[in-house]
Amino acid sequence: MSHGTLRICYGGTFDPVHNGHLAIARAARDQLQADVALLPAHDPPHKAATRADAGQRAAMLALAVDGETGLSVDRRELARSGPSYTVDTLAELRDELGERASIAWLIGADSLLQLDTWHDWRRLFALAHLVVVQRPGADIDADRLRAQAPRVHAEVAARWQPADALHASASGGIALLPLPGLRPESSTALRRRIAAGEPWRDWVPPRVADYIDRHGLYRDPAAILPPNSPSPAEPRP
Repeated sequence: MSHGTLRICYGGTFDPVHNGHLAIARAARDQLQADVALLPAHDPPHKAATRADAGQRAAMLALAVDGETGLSVDRRELARSGPSYTVDTLAELRDELGERASIAWLIGADSLLQLDTWHDWRRLFALAHLVVVQRPGADIDADRLRAQAPRVHAEVAARWQPADALHASASGGIALLPLPGLRPESSTALRRRIAAGEPWRDWVPPRVADYIDRHGLYRDPAAILPPNSPSPAEPRP
């Protein structure tokens, strides 16, 4: 690994990848001095069907991180049939990298509040650390966790560590990754902008914008998720 001993995994549908995703990946890379692998999901159990197919989403990710030191695309979930559960991906990585490797999975603060809805969620800590992305104005603390997610609070209360301590162990910790500023981008809003003919190109890297145009992606308004979609069971930032 080029930055240190910690490998950070950032999973999601990336439908499509946008500058907000890249800001999170860069913050994790730079603040934790780690390599970050972005993992596009094949069949996410928590969301409706994706709007671009797996190959297209992976291709856009590859264009987005091309030339970015410490960022890469891991396509392993695209080769798996059935749901893309985080715990299965981490078990596979642990088998590959060995029991002493430091591995972390990146999640959003909202995802932490719903962690007990994830498949086999307590096993996550035997396989990896969790790094929680904390956006401005969305603070996560013990009182909020205790009130809104008591089972999660009970599991993580003794696991908090400074982010720079995660390198020292293989798994089991949880740390915060504060983001320096608010980001306007979301994949849902981006798809709506493209379908509506509104400005959108500045939300994605230029090569990703060219790919979307070249393949005519996200042009059908009927394919855009409605504003009040159900809450995901295993959300990713």
